[in-house]
Amino acid sequence: MRIFEKWKQGLQWMKIQDGIGEPPWEYDFLYNLPKSEYPKYLKKIFEYRTRENLPLKYDFKLHNYIIDKNKCKTFNQKIQWIKLYDATPLKRDCTDKVNVRWFVSDCIGSEYLKPVLQVVRSEESGVRSNNFKFFTLNSPLFDQIDFDKLPDSFVIKCNHGCKWHYIIKNKNDFLNNKQIYNKVKQNITGWLEQEFWVWSGFELNYRGIQPKILIEPFMCDYEDKNPEKIQCFCFNGIPQLSMRIEKGENNKTTLYDKNLKITDDVLSENDEKVNKAADDILYQSFELSKKLSKDFNFVRADWMIYQNKLYFEELTFTPYSGFHKFKNNILDKFEIER
Repeated sequence: MRIFEKWKQGLQWMKIQDGIGEPPWEYDFLYNLPKSEYPKYLKKIFEYRTRENLPLKYDFKLHNYIIDKNKCKTFNQKIQWIKLYDATPLKRDCTDKVNVRWFVSDCIGSEYLKPVLQVVRSEESGVRSNNFKFFTLNSPLFDQIDFDKLPDSFVIKCNHGCKWHYIIKNKNDFLNNKQIYNKVKQNITGWLEQEFWVWSGFELNYRGIQPKILIEPFMCDYEDKNPEKIQCFCFNGIPQLSMRIEKGENNKTTLYDKNLKITDDVLSENDEKVNKAADDILYQSFELSKKLSKDFNFVRADWMIYQNKLYFEELTFTPYSGFHKFKNNILDKFEIER
């Protein structure tokens, strides 16, 4: 019986791996994959990135493999299931760096939003706020940016990806340096022509977001020091862990439990542990995160502190695409129920 079971498991493994090959794969290949094939390729990527197994099972109704939710025990495994099967329209809108502003404004108020300098997009449909200045000419989106109306420093970002941005600290230097200007233009134009989910490991909450350019002020209290960040990991509408980060060569972090008591742990191996007592701004982020997360099974609410005021950054539904190595598997114990 044991020999038969091992043979059966081996046969199943060969079927799962059949014809897949090894990552990385080309963009066009992944983009054009049938959705039914996503679990098999995601399994390969996941194991390639984490050296951790992603459990699949054969669904006889679908005649294909799906992620076995009941066997997903680690936080990273649970994120893989969320990526494929819980990418709801609301999550997509809240992943969009422009559209999420409407959700935040309705939920907690617009006073927590960063100012917007310009939004550059190709269509006028869907505009809900007079705070956005749209440019709708037929030229490439980057050429529609009105640099004359921008301050000396600002951030250019794409609304439909992660880390697709540039910080411009001196506008004149940027505009006069053709090499840097052309590099920024080329990269942003390239990002606008792609879908981020393909590169990020099937984060389907990014799929179908209309690409735009969002320009915000560069908000930093000290030029040589990144602003403090707060991240609230919310499970089923409850912030279970909060982390305050002062970014430097190593992240100086304080980790708090659901009662905002300092824990003895850190989230990642390279984090430098500090013990910064909870203050009013941390309590504020905690309460606001509860309101923002109430409709989701899991989300990380991200904040920044500028001039001693809390500003919303983004809602992160699949942190690190579920490929991160967490110290002591600290997030594994929390259930994602709905």
